[in-house]
Amino acid sequence: MQIESFFDERTSTLTYLVHQDGVGVVLDPVLDYEPRGARVSTESSDRVAAAIDRAELRIPYVLDTHAHADHLSALAYFRDRYGAKTGIGAGIGEVQAAFRAVYNLGRDFPVDGRQFDVLLEEGQELDAGAFAVEVLHTPGHTPACVSYRIGDAVFVGDTLFQPDYGTARCDFPGGSAGALWDSIQRLYGLPDETRLFTCHDYRPGGRALAFESRVAEQRQANVQLSHRTSREAFVAFRKERDAQLDLPELILPSIQVNIRAGELPEPEGNGTSYLKVPINVLGGAS
Repeated sequence: MQIESFFDERTSTLTYLVHQDGVGVVLDPVLDYEPRGARVSTESSDRVAAAIDRAELRIPYVLDTHAHADHLSALAYFRDRYGAKTGIGAGIGEVQAAFRAVYNLGRDFPVDGRQFDVLLEEGQELDAGAFAVEVLHTPGHTPACVSYRIGDAVFVGDTLFQPDYGTARCDFPGGSAGALWDSIQRLYGLPDETRLFTCHDYRPGGRALAFESRVAEQRQANVQLSHRTSREAFVAFRKERDAQLDLPELILPSIQVNIRAGELPEPEGNGTSYLKVPINVLGGAS
């Protein structure tokens, strides 16, 4: 099995292409967005597509670990280009319901996840042909977060970052520090040499890019949640820490696209799609 990583500098996001014997899956793809001009482009996903085309891969699935708040998802790009089925955790409806209210999308906007081709449950396995993708429900950052286990590798989304950076925030709608602690304990219970691949690397101190760690390393050295950290201490830490964090720069455009499985809102009568910007609705550090 080969794992290829693609780093988007603008959002510090890792996209992964996992493949074996001519079959691959794409995890957490990025649709580029330039906020000043409100322009989308496909440079990041084009790099992944070039690797797919070079290897002549069949792509049955393109998957998000959750509805990202820091970048737009390119699920629709890979569905349209390769016929891949789009997938996300089955809890996405809870996220859609919360943000339908934030964006005032109206009762006609579905909140049952039907925008995605497959809704993934705990313990479900996707048959990718040459390998299987096992779904682990790892809520906390959002209620719908899942991780994907493929062989000895687990793609953890935003649940964990590198040991020198810590864990996900839990202050988005439906987030829960207690649930995140439980999810990370589950990951820490995997075999020590299990490889963990993160969706972001913010390179603290200017260090080199890093996105792979081992369970034993995270359990021992994660600066926010090691084996020494109690649930109570972690919940208190996250509550205090999250209250100091600014919202992600692209949260407002990202979420309304990502709950649509990477589709832009329907064009209006003039053929143009519009993103909403709710005023004084979301919180964040002042």
